[in-house]
Amino acid sequence: MAQDSPQDYVRVHNEARAVVGLGPVQWDETVAAFAQSYADQRRGDCNLVHSGGPYGENLARSSGDLSGINAVNLWVDEKAYYDYPSNTCNGVCGHYTQVVWRNSVSLGCGKVRCDNGGTIIVCNYNPPGNYVNEKPY
Repeated sequence: MAQDSPQDYVRVHNEARAVVGLGPVQWDETVAAFAQSYADQRRGDCNLVHSGGPYGENLARSSGDLSGINAVNLWVDEKAYYDYPSNTCNGVCGHYTQVVWRNSVSLGCGKVRCDNGGTIIVCNYNPPGNYVNEKPY
């Protein structure tokens, strides 16, 4: 099982959100189409470059196959580096804070196997999050 269905992405996001008392996100086909289109653009180089689009965005890359569930879990694992009381990060945690951004209510994700054999996964969030000096929840 590839673990790349919309339900897979939504479930793992919502599990992380429930832990901190947030409501669920829903899958959005328009956002997903944007994410897939951007993933397709990265097929040739598999570079982790943000799209600059209208949504919040998390990117993940692997040298081999990467499931959607594993990509989201990589982002959620950044929680260990995030300190909520001080709203600071010791390392990388911006992917995690986007997953649990209180105002993001929908998401869509795309995946592509790159020409080099790797995988890139793009998840976009509407509305976007990660505003400076704002706590995610």
